[in-house]
Amino acid sequence: MFEIILSGGIMMIPIILCSIVVIGISIERYWTLNPNKVAPRTLLAQVWSWIKSNQVDAAKLRELKQSSPLGKILAAGLSNSRHGRDVMKDSIQEAANQVIHDLERYIGMLGTIANVAPLLGLLGSVFGMIETFNDIMLKGAGNANVLAGGIAVALVATAAGLIVAIPATILHRYFIRRVDSLVVIMEEESIKLVDALHTDRSVDVKLI
Repeated sequence: MFEIILSGGIMMIPIILCSIVVIGISIERYWTLNPNKVAPRTLLAQVWSWIKSNQVDAAKLRELKQSSPLGKILAAGLSNSRHGRDVMKDSIQEAANQVIHDLERYIGMLGTIANVAPLLGLLGSVFGMIETFNDIMLKGAGNANVLAGGIAVALVATAAGLIVAIPATILHRYFIRRVDSLVVIMEEESIKLVDALHTDRSVDVKLI
């Protein structure tokens, strides 16, 4: 295996680095984008129990904000709930934009690698063919080993680029889809909170 990698030429180095980055990002995002960590299903019920028992104060808001990304959004809405529905929705949207930005962190890099890795492989192929033609000029076209060596470099680099790009493309789309699902969940929970507060009762958030 090591000999095959070496036969791919100098462009195997950035291709291997890209593969390491893909693995690292995938592990980190899979752990970070756990639905139970991002948008716990029981969180809204817990918040509503605080509201009904009039326990929403600065400490509770701080605890809620630090609990999860959904908690950060709900805390932003609760802190502005007494200013009206529109203000509450605007504060939720502002917090949600920041949360979504954090959820999408590094995912764009997967898409970039998915596009760049095949080009690196192609560049390696070009280098391999240039080497082949140079050897043919020096040693003649009758040497089969010269032709085989150059073609091997070209094929290995191309294959390596595709091997990295294909999983990167799949993982990029998978994580984008997961973020979209989490955003829908958080939006539904936030709407439930806004509707509950402004159709049932208003909440006096105790900030002191």
